[in-house]
Amino acid sequence: MSRIGKLPIAIPAGVEIKRDEKTNIVTVKGPKGELKQYVDEAISFSLEDGHLTLTRATDQKRHRAMHGLYRALLANMVKGVSEGFEIRQEVVGVGFKAEAKSPQMLELGLGYSHNLIFEFPSEIKVETVNEKGKNPVIILRGIDKQLLGQVANKIRSYRKPEPYKGKGIRFVGEIVRKKAGKSAEK
Repeated sequence: MSRIGKLPIAIPAGVEIKRDEKTNIVTVKGPKGELKQYVDEAISFSLEDGHLTLTRATDQKRHRAMHGLYRALLANMVKGVSEGFEIRQEVVGVGFKAEAKSPQMLELGLGYSHNLIFEFPSEIKVETVNEKGKNPVIILRGIDKQLLGQVANKIRSYRKPEPYKGKGIRFVGEIVRKKAGKSAEK
């Protein structure tokens, strides 16, 4: 049995879950918004006592894999519409800067000949924290965990942390292993 798939999902107050039997699309509505996800027809679920439990049709390898996958996706959807998700990224480097022009637009100065302007989808909000003496921090907020992670990775791809000085965009708390530079021969 899937260890992840058999765990029940606690449904907070104000969150409702519906499944369209024709298209197998599950809709999760909550105080922060609404998310939709296709769920394989081999996976069924029951809602009782404020907990959502998923079951699979057979013990085929594919069904076992789908059981844990859809349980994780639905748990992320429930958490997203009730609490939301947040990702923090740090811009490390002399002269590097980040500034939120609006809740949907970010301007990055990363040492290129021009500043980069990044527009976000309407589901994601951005803000920046610029304190004197500290690295600028980019804060991304949204209800869709997959989309939020994808956007955060796209921002990081503009200047990944390099291994010699550690300059670049990294997640807050991420540890960048540094390499030793050139050493003089004797």
